[in-house]
Amino acid sequence: MIPHHRPSRPRSVVAPPQRRDVGGPWVGRWWPALWAGILVALLGLTGCAGTSGPAPVVGWEGARTTRPTRSVRAPIPKGYQRVRAGDSLGSIAERRHVSVQQLIDWNRLKPPYRLYRGKLLRVAPPRPRRTSRAARPRGGSTAHGSARTAKRPVAVESAPTPGRRGAASGVDWAWPLAGAVKQGFRAGDPASSGLRIGCRPGEEVRAAAAGRVAYSGSGLKGYGNLIIVKHNQDYLSAYGFNRQLLAKEGDRVKRGQALAECGEGPDGTPLLHFEVRRDGTAVNPLLYLPPRK
Repeated sequence: MIPHHRPSRPRSVVAPPQRRDVGGPWVGRWWPALWAGILVALLGLTGCAGTSGPAPVVGWEGARTTRPTRSVRAPIPKGYQRVRAGDSLGSIAERRHVSVQQLIDWNRLKPPYRLYRGKLLRVAPPRPRRTSRAARPRGGSTAHGSARTAKRPVAVESAPTPGRRGAASGVDWAWPLAGAVKQGFRAGDPASSGLRIGCRPGEEVRAAAAGRVAYSGSGLKGYGNLIIVKHNQDYLSAYGFNRQLLAKEGDRVKRGQALAECGEGPDGTPLLHFEVRRDGTAVNPLLYLPPRK
């Protein structure tokens, strides 16, 4: 008797238990990306803390000391103004109620008197230096005169020798006019910073030496129509109170060449205001002009 053989049933394959992610399927799927984002954020904060530096400072000349994202300018000292785009000596002088010549003197500007944006310009007179007690003259007469006399402005020399410094200047000087000297030079007196020479209205004003015309116009208060000629690195000459200007800026002129027609001074008298300046400072023209015959 053949035993009844029951067909074997296929064994069921049991799948291994699935791994359950803590916090649900969403957390398990995005957990690596979440950790990467947190790590990047932490590294970014650390980098910012490590690269931060001092606030940038912009100096008076406008040069930055660091590569800033935001510039911080140093405070402007009292009596100064920072030059802005479009500023000129004339516009600044009008706003500050001073003369153009004062701005030139206070800032020791030289022709052609260019201004640069960002530069500091003195717009108020510098404070006078304090004199020590030992240097102050005491009352009573001295070998050089009384204390009252010492307070008065004193000329460079009482009787200057004409032309004594002409050769040392390296410039061949000549008189711009043949008229008489109506007013002489006085050191320290802005109203007497040159010679006032009499003339005939319309008489030609001639260049005292060869050079280049650095200024031709009427923008300098107190000079009227003015011509400035630069002779070398140290010396220039100025011709004011002209009726008409014959030379323009940039012209090369020769010694004795006509620059302008003589005009009138503030009181209506025909005359020429003539200056010689060394390194921007007015000096006595008689020390450079040749003796008259």
